Amino acid sequence: MRHPQHVAIIMDGNGRWARSRGLPRSMGHRRGVEAVREAVRAAGEFGIQYLTLFAFSSENWRRPKDEVDELLGLLKHFIRRDLADLHKEGVRVRVIGARDNLTPDIRGLLEEAENLTRDNQRQTLVIAFNYGARDEVARAVRRIAEKFAAGEVPLEALTAEYLDDHLDTAGIPDPDLIIRTSGELRLSNFLLWQAAYSEFAFLPCLWPDFDRKAFREALADYAGRDRRYGGLSREIAS
Repeated sequence: MRHPQHVAIIMDGNGRWARSRGLPRSMGHRRGVEAVREAVRAAGEFGIQYLTLFAFSSENWRRPKDEVDELLGLLKHFIRRDLADLHKEGVRVRVIGARDNLTPDIRGLLEEAENLTRDNQRQTLVIAFNYGARDEVARAVRRIAEKFAAGEVPLEALTAEYLDDHLDTAGIPDPDLIIRTSGELRLSNFLLWQAAYSEFAFLPCLWPDFDRKAFREALADYAGRDRRYGGLSREIAS
């Protein structure tokens, strides 16, 4: 089966999973962390080189403080518990998203994860934290504008490829497949630039129920698609 090189996942539905069981939302987020661990293991076994997880958006700060605190606590717990295993398995951790407004403890944990695993090559786990695609593009454009204003780069060098190099995802291939759980049919400000030619899989299951079987089925569906990138399909071309 033809597997994608890069899979990105919008992990949606923790709150609804908990509510449907009469549980507090925090229980849905905790169960969602277990689904994260399963997805990372499965991606490695399926030979997926890059896995990007939308862990916390720049809009999530608008949620109630107790829920934000719960999400941040789970991030800390995940890194402290799983980082050594990820490093042992040869997984490199990359973090995308704004960092200027993060507290020193959160920023320090993210940097620790990146620094420890920097030389690993078996697989790359990209964590989108405090991430918003429009903000990412705006920050990249500001950096490019500063260089242009300083005379460091000529106008003709300002290409799409040059912008690519200034995004948080510089050096990471665009996602071949973007999966979203919970049945919602939108990107929610996730990898808007990078998703130009991505395939999509919108799954009805809530994130805590996402397992190896659901992952495999999404990959099987992807394998049957004809990616044309604006060209002719294989059938017409032949």
